[in-house]
Amino acid sequence: MNQITQTAPTKEKAITVALEKLGVSKQEVTITVLDEGKKGFLGIGVKPAVVQVTVLKKEEKIEEVLQSLEKIEEPIDTNDISNLNVGVNPEGSNNKAIEETIEYIREIAKEMKIDDLMIEQKQEGKFIHLHLNSNKAALLIGKRGQTLNAMENLAQLVANKFSNSFIIIKLDVGNYRERRQESLEQLAERMADKAVRTGSKVEFEPMSSFERKIIHNALSARVDIETYSVGTDPNRHLVIEPIK
Repeated sequence: MNQITQTAPTKEKAITVALEKLGVSKQEVTITVLDEGKKGFLGIGVKPAVVQVTVLKKEEKIEEVLQSLEKIEEPIDTNDISNLNVGVNPEGSNNKAIEETIEYIREIAKEMKIDDLMIEQKQEGKFIHLHLNSNKAALLIGKRGQTLNAMENLAQLVANKFSNSFIIIKLDVGNYRERRQESLEQLAERMADKAVRTGSKVEFEPMSSFERKIIHNALSARVDIETYSVGTDPNRHLVIEPIK
């Protein structure tokens, strides 16, 4: 079954039921709202919502993936299991999950005109590390790791679909993650020293919650400054303020 028309009291409920019946995630379908429905008044004039959910073909999925890579995506916080959308497949296998995930990444790279992609695989307990290498590494990383973060999130969704136990996919390109963390920690110390030296607060450019957390942690032992985040995504940013 590749398409279903579902009726429910609300649009959200109809979508949820349709996805469950199709056995797919929201990222794998297109959703058309045929009727928003009506709540009515005192039970009069109630009208259910109707949606049509269609499973994307392989090539359509890749096109949507490429479009999603243009949006700001945050890497999954592996310390918070609730963020991992962990729904395993009792009939699947972890080997199958890894194979499908690697193939999915290769398809994305191919659509990005990257034809020299090499993928090294390493497993450490529940963590599956996939190291990507290419002469076009900058394309895989994107601005401030935006593309890499989006690919990691999508890879996790693919793995969940085929795995029969809890695993976490971690993507990296040329040790970018480690280099980015070291860069942010060094920046954090410099900005903290500047805040203390000038006696004024210092504001960073907008960052993902994951990167703000790195800076918070890097400065957590200092007693001469405090750090906090202000604003709303995608413009939420971190502030360092000296303690006087």
